[in-house]
Amino acid sequence: MKNWGLLFFALLLLQNQGILFQQVEAEDGFVKTKGVQFILNGIPYYANGFNAYWLTYMASDPSQRNLVSSAFQQASKNGLTIARTWAFNDAGYRALQNSPGSYNEQTFQGLDFVVSEASKYGIKLVLSLVNNYENFGGRKQYVEWARSQGQQSINSEDDFYTNSVVKGYYKNHIKTVLTRRNSLTGVAYKDEPTIMAWELMNEPRCTSDPSGKTIQAWITEMASYLKSIDGNHLLEAGLEGFYGESKQQTNPKDFQVGTDFIANNQIPGIDFATVHSYPDQWLTGSSYEDQVSFLSSWVNDHIQDAQNILHKPVLFAEFGRSLKESGYTTSQRDQIFNTVYSAIYSSARGGGAAVGGLFWQLLAEGMDSFQDGYGVVLSESSSTVSIIAEESHRLIKIRKMYARLRNIEKWKRARDIRRAQWWSGNKVNDTGN
Repeated sequence: MKNWGLLFFALLLLQNQGILFQQVEAEDGFVKTKGVQFILNGIPYYANGFNAYWLTYMASDPSQRNLVSSAFQQASKNGLTIARTWAFNDAGYRALQNSPGSYNEQTFQGLDFVVSEASKYGIKLVLSLVNNYENFGGRKQYVEWARSQGQQSINSEDDFYTNSVVKGYYKNHIKTVLTRRNSLTGVAYKDEPTIMAWELMNEPRCTSDPSGKTIQAWITEMASYLKSIDGNHLLEAGLEGFYGESKQQTNPKDFQVGTDFIANNQIPGIDFATVHSYPDQWLTGSSYEDQVSFLSSWVNDHIQDAQNILHKPVLFAEFGRSLKESGYTTSQRDQIFNTVYSAIYSSARGGGAAVGGLFWQLLAEGMDSFQDGYGVVLSESSSTVSIIAEESHRLIKIRKMYARLRNIEKWKRARDIRRAQWWSGNKVNDTGN
């Protein structure tokens, strides 16, 4: 009886949100948005996931591809179906882009493998296109490339957002990645349903313009350009979730980094919002209890704003707790995960805007050198792994509930068609008599 009650409640939600009682959408495997929800093959898509920035880096060496396969296998085993990773590496070791417009085919084949392997395990990808930080090149490398070509007017990394030469380099990278034809599958990235979304930048910031106008203009321009090439995929900006002047008090310690969660995500080309959550980094010196209290408010504020102001889905794209923190315990990390997961599930079970969470970060066995304090190895049994798997199970249960309801609706439509055909046939027979 309890399950029937949930089904009836979900049926009302679907009816109110206009998801049922419409023509069945094409089942093409691309994740879309409808209101505040992700939709996959006509069904609301709530999903648990992870970050693994290192996937292409490892896959570019065929002898290390087993680490990628192992990570996806363990992720799938624990119900994780979204992975966020880098589709960039600028001028560094195992670079994807050696210089503007010059690409390393071996590294690109590594990214091809990541996409192909993710598909095998039913994992959707969020691919980020450049870094705010100098790790793997980022804004700094683009600016240095432009300076080396005579752009001496560039004064800082923030000119990445405004200099025409730099913007040209970045647009070329967008086009190159989106039009890449996978060497393993033969499918162009822009036509590949395994890719769920593109991300313009990992954690964009522009501290030289706290008004937010610079980043607002850049996101607007780049979102429009990307969508002119690829109309299949979702797009997000890569924001951490910091607010502009209108709601600055919500930010940790009044952070103001030139972004605005509301204005930036209201740009038409941006399909869903993202939030990152690191109270251990943002509230250094505060007690653990204060950090958890902040996190709870931070997550719930963004869910409400996505629901009521943006009217778009929100993905909690990074969160975690570092084992390098003074006094760290596994139970502390578990509480951080539970705080984020509970808010997501509470929203999702009511058809709300919180569509999932991606913890930072997943590591495969034997990757100790990549441990930044936040790494989770799923094959190593721990209470955290159990919490991750339980959240996956709860969100999968919601998806299955919607799928059952959709099957009921399809059956009703087929029944109505058969009835109409029967009545039509009888009327013809009556006329003939």
